[in-house]
Amino acid sequence: MATSIKNKIKSIRELKNYTQEYMADQLGVTQAGYSKIEKGKTILTYVKLVEIARILEVSVEDIISFDSERYFNSINTVKGNSNNGNILINSDNSAALKELYEDKIRLLEKLLSKTEEELNRYKRKFGQI
Repeated sequence: MATSIKNKIKSIRELKNYTQEYMADQLGVTQAGYSKIEKGKTILTYVKLVEIARILEVSVEDIISFDSERYFNSINTVKGNSNNGNILINSDNSAALKELYEDKIRLLEKLLSKTEEELNRYKRKFGQI
């Protein structure tokens, strides 16, 4: 079962020992506002996802492809782990890479759809651009 982006963000935040209050402060929103992001009660834009990734010190791709089971397995099997808490991604797994790209395509399709909706709304309001 695929884990949603909101749950992946929450898992990474918790692994980093960051509170919702910290994330909210960094994003310039209230804790309740940030909580809505993790609960999926607010639309997560690509721009906001990029900002969250920056705060969590990971890439957007790391968030999208994050798999807690794979993460913990990789941490437990690496001797002398010196990755300083960075998320490990096993690029040898072609199925996981395929899923990563499919997730990314779905995210980009949603972003494109939202952008087109917004553009149409502006066109209706202001006429042709």
